[in-house]
Amino acid sequence: MNCLYCGKEQSSRYSWLTVFRLKEEPALCLDCQERFQRISGDCCSICGRPLSEWPAEWPRSHCCLDCVRWEEDENWRSVLTKNVSLFYYNKGMKEWLARFKYRGDYHLARCFASEIRNEIRRMAPDKIVPIPLSEERLQERGFNQAKALVEEAGFHAEELLGRFHTEKQSKKSRIERIHLPEVFYMIHPASLANETVLLVDDIYTTGSTLRHAAKVLKKHGAQTVLALTLARG
Repeated sequence: MNCLYCGKEQSSRYSWLTVFRLKEEPALCLDCQERFQRISGDCCSICGRPLSEWPAEWPRSHCCLDCVRWEEDENWRSVLTKNVSLFYYNKGMKEWLARFKYRGDYHLARCFASEIRNEIRRMAPDKIVPIPLSEERLQERGFNQAKALVEEAGFHAEELLGRFHTEKQSKKSRIERIHLPEVFYMIHPASLANETVLLVDDIYTTGSTLRHAAKVLKKHGAQTVLALTLARG
């Protein structure tokens, strides 16, 4: 089996666990696995920001300063219950995302399928909704990276949301991202009453995108909106 990222042939590590599919063979070779750093330890209970990244003067409470600010705003309070990010947005992840999102390497969605699958099973949502791209952005990239992550992990992606076309988020400042106008709309109205909906995206930065999407889902009856992101910026 070759590494999905670098293409190098991996040394055989089959065991009885892999033969009987009780344990998956890793999609990445050991060298490529070392490019990515899993998030662990104490994190913000809402956004998943690692405690080690909090300002020294901020009390070591359960919630980071950014999320305190979100929760103090009555327009955004309790919109997003919790985000889980799997990896740090380090150099290795930046390079991987550049190939995946902007160079059209769809097959790279399988690199972290096992990690995403395990986390979705743990969160056990009623519906999984990928953060959508605008029609213009979808034509430009060729596929929705969030949907690809969901489907390659073996789950059905509920495409309930549409997105208005705006300037790329990467070109906006943090303040501009937070104060975005309405971004999302429901394209397939569904009964979300009393349901837990999981939003999936590639990276968490300010949390604005996820909260705008969560707000639309809440307006249409979702009881709880969680989020799963591959990386935490």
